[in-house]
Amino acid sequence: MAQIITRRMAQIMVQTLRQAADWTTTGTLDLWTAQRGHLFPWVPVALACGIALYFGRPVEPNTPIYIGLLGVIAAALLLRRWAGYHAEPLLWAIALVAAGASIAGWRANSLADPVLGWRYYGPVEGRIVGLDRSASDAVRLTLDRVVLRNTAPERLPGRVRVALHGLAADYAPEPGQIVALTAHLAPPSGPVEPGGFDFQRHAWFQGIGAVGYSRTPVMLMVSPEGGQVLFKTRMALSARVQALLPGETGAFAAAIMTGDRSGMGQETLTALRVSNLAHLLAISGLHMGLLAGFVFGVIRLGLAALPGIGLRWPIKKIAALGAMAAAAGYLALSGGNVATERAFIMVSVMLLAVLADRRALSLRGVALAACIILVLRPEALLGPGFQMSFAATTALVGVFAALRDRERRWGPNWLRPVFALLVSSSVAGFATAPIAAAHFNQIAHYGLIANLVSVPLMGTFVMPMAVVAALLMPFGLDGLALWVMGWGLDWILGVAHFVSNLEGARGTVPRPDPVVLPMISLGILFVILWRGRGRWAGVLPVAVAFLFWSQTERPEILIADTGGLVGILTEEGRALSSPRGGGFIARNWLENDGDASEQEQAHSLWRENDMPVLTLRGKRAAAQLTECEPDQIVVLNTIPDDIDLPCRVFHPGTLRETGALALHIHDDGVGVVSARQISGSRLWNDGSVRRALGH
Repeated sequence: MAQIITRRMAQIMVQTLRQAADWTTTGTLDLWTAQRGHLFPWVPVALACGIALYFGRPVEPNTPIYIGLLGVIAAALLLRRWAGYHAEPLLWAIALVAAGASIAGWRANSLADPVLGWRYYGPVEGRIVGLDRSASDAVRLTLDRVVLRNTAPERLPGRVRVALHGLAADYAPEPGQIVALTAHLAPPSGPVEPGGFDFQRHAWFQGIGAVGYSRTPVMLMVSPEGGQVLFKTRMALSARVQALLPGETGAFAAAIMTGDRSGMGQETLTALRVSNLAHLLAISGLHMGLLAGFVFGVIRLGLAALPGIGLRWPIKKIAALGAMAAAAGYLALSGGNVATERAFIMVSVMLLAVLADRRALSLRGVALAACIILVLRPEALLGPGFQMSFAATTALVGVFAALRDRERRWGPNWLRPVFALLVSSSVAGFATAPIAAAHFNQIAHYGLIANLVSVPLMGTFVMPMAVVAALLMPFGLDGLALWVMGWGLDWILGVAHFVSNLEGARGTVPRPDPVVLPMISLGILFVILWRGRGRWAGVLPVAVAFLFWSQTERPEILIADTGGLVGILTEEGRALSSPRGGGFIARNWLENDGDASEQEQAHSLWRENDMPVLTLRGKRAAAQLTECEPDQIVVLNTIPDDIDLPCRVFHPGTLRETGALALHIHDDGVGVVSARQISGSRLWNDGSVRRALGH
């Protein structure tokens, strides 16, 4: 009897499991079927995952790995022909991930150029191909056709960037000039702490092989010759604008119209960042969209006013072509940086949709623009510009599409623009806030208010007048348009300074773990792109990511890669070993801690005798170090002649190999993590890799 009961119970359990499996399979297939026709927006997500895999590797991929990636792509594309209806998208995803990794590797290797492998002091000659301003408010020159003393041509960097200080700051550079100066040069530096921003990688993709500064007068060797037409035109336009609109207003106008920020002061830039209005300074989607929209509207209304043309010709498509031409001209005059290229591609996709009689604003259009950028510049994925731009655009398109599908009127017609402005500013602000906080360690508490009272002026006065001024400038009639534009910019600058000076305007947050931002991004993308109620499952990784962020633990001890600066985390904040010197490193450490203090304030917390680290400066102090405890940590800012001590000693000789260090104090000892451990051995930081590739 017991055997019969047991057998019957087993049959019931098996039947129940089969029914559950059938129900689960059917439910899963139904969910999967609901996504068909809506999968294209996932293409850039898969590409981005492959690109992230390439940049996240600790070692540079070799040839067999790339051959394997190509094999994966080929196998996935072949198998999809025999795969079932539901398996085909998965095979496409595998192929796209492998393609993303391959594209990123090809791009990195195609830009291989010599990087200065030593510290250099001496004459530097080169042609001016770029002008900007450093964080210390110094004008910086980017030079190509570089010549260095006693350096073979095959070892010369393709480009160097030199900041002008002292007597060099009196020089007024012009595009295309060949100049000579005496400068200190060094290879691009690595992260200021393990896992921090990798300037070596950033410089690699910019083609910059050395950075430095000069304090001696700059000598003009050759005046500008032919070539660099766009650069010269851009700088001439910038000079014209700043002559008619002096001060920060003119510098702001020049930055918007030409992308030249060399006239902007650090105080103004800080005010714009704290008030969350810095995006108005960068030539991005907002500027490109406003310009294209203004030109599109003017052409369409102008042609519609002519009955013989408006009734017979496709004026909407003609207006789209005119707007695309204006956007292309804006791209050329603005210097064509990554942010502007991204904005141009997105606007072009929208205008091409108009030409094809398709919906101009859709997730497919955003996905297509993202695919183009990721294929052309895969390194853009790691930058805040790409992340914030597409986060805002994807969120805006998704939210407004949901509102449109509800077919609900939101108040009277005269209130709809106000409602649209409020929703767009709020959605864009919430979508970009985590990214801005992760990259810049700050939250603009009053950013929404500042944008609500500033963005409308950008669309109604500033950008339209910029277009009018550019059209009238050849005739010398641009003064009035620039005056109106300046009035709008004065208002925006006034708002920026007022908001940034409010108490509590700037909130600070610590730098999150590397896994946090990808989790937030993928979770939000799942909510926007997935179809059906299952989309809300994307909220879970977002919540977990914010939980991880709230539990962030910063290193107790940080040591700069030069040995010249040490930071100890105390109850009052991070104490710095020096009040001056290493300002860039100090500022980044404090910002990553979520600390708004200045370097001198942080140094006031330093108590030499109470610190777990002994810092010694100069060879004499190093020579006097004859004894120490085994558990003691000693940091020198110079390489000692000979040292054999039981304690841990870090100096520039060892730090040159490890990079910056983070020390975590545990009950069982001190754990040391180096920047090189995190960044690995890659093209941009390992000379042996470059030599193996023949560079």
